[in-house]
Amino acid sequence: MKKSFLNNEKLLEVIKEYPTPFHIYSEKGIRDNIRNLYKAFSWNKGFKEYFAVKATPTPEILKIMKEEGCGLDCSSMAELILAEKTGFKEDNIMFSSNATPYEEYVKARELKAIINLDDFSHISYLEKHAGLPNTICCRYNPGEFKIHNNIMDNPKDAKYGFTKEQLKKGFLLLKEKGVKNFGLHAFLTSNTLGNEYYPALAAMLFETAVWLKKETGISLSFINLSGGIGIPYKPEEEANNIFTIGEMVKNEYNRILKPYNLDNISIFTELGRYITGPNGQLITRVIHKKETYKNYIGLDASAANLIRPAMYGAYHHISISGKENLTNTNLYDITGSLCENNDKFAINRKMPEINIGDVLIIHDTGAHGHSMGYNYNGKLRSAELLLQENGDVKLIRRAETLDDYFATIKDFF
Repeated sequence: MKKSFLNNEKLLEVIKEYPTPFHIYSEKGIRDNIRNLYKAFSWNKGFKEYFAVKATPTPEILKIMKEEGCGLDCSSMAELILAEKTGFKEDNIMFSSNATPYEEYVKARELKAIINLDDFSHISYLEKHAGLPNTICCRYNPGEFKIHNNIMDNPKDAKYGFTKEQLKKGFLLLKEKGVKNFGLHAFLTSNTLGNEYYPALAAMLFETAVWLKKETGISLSFINLSGGIGIPYKPEEEANNIFTIGEMVKNEYNRILKPYNLDNISIFTELGRYITGPNGQLITRVIHKKETYKNYIGLDASAANLIRPAMYGAYHHISISGKENLTNTNLYDITGSLCENNDKFAINRKMPEINIGDVLIIHDTGAHGHSMGYNYNGKLRSAELLLQENGDVKLIRRAETLDDYFATIKDFF
């Protein structure tokens, strides 16, 4: 059973000060996940986590990353500025983007970030607008990806990355132009459960590193395994074991790279969802009940606060504060108030009886929750709170106001 970070009494106290809806994060949970990740990959001397800013782009969360020794993976101008403002610079920033405006490359070069190129044509584009750095990374798209001879995903359908031959051509061109240090990156699938994905991805990238060494003479400085390690959104799902994953990647590292004296390559990761996903919750209150052809529960939150169920049909577990141990006797659709019929957090969900005024906890919203919020129907994005390790709750982003919503309309009032 998934539990709230706060007991019912404490949660009601918080709601008195901070009206629902709001996202709340567990500082302890975030720090624990980072520390476990570093322990799991401690066998690699150069290991570094580059937290994916897009998952939770909130300065207070990014400061935790900095304190725990992480870098940041950025993909836009705003994310680069967030990194800069929270004290990250140089090789503590990885800039991974696609269809990139030249101004963003200029900013990345200004910060001396590690640039991860998405396309062969971006070599000349970067050189023209911002110049080539001494260190550069290229994103690889293998076209097909298999685990145990089963196709796991079809990267050919993705817009990201170089082909294998483009990698070879690109690395040779970059070397000719004076680049000294090279990295390889791939992100092939999201939110995998089961420990096999990362080792399989690592093996594919390690084999590519060996091939590149043979074809170009270039020894990679680092390999970025990116993200993709998932979390158990459903209570019955089993969490990945980061220590098992780390050991399996180590085995592939030793098996593939060591025979070619490439065992000084640093391993990087970008595990946004793994770190913050299970350590965030959306707290919302029931404001309506509707009985027509189905039983509907209307919340003061909507897809504007958490779009994943509406966009992907994603499952998020929902519990009722104070009723966690009651029997699931009722069948509900749990909705927001947007003028969209897909504005539903749950469909045909069995739960205990829900009443107006009940406080609902929507679990596992710490990554791609608040960050994907939007303003359709004039909805305002909610506050973000942090449950600190000492038990205090801190406001880390205030809720939007109508003044915020209208601020970009020139001379409206």
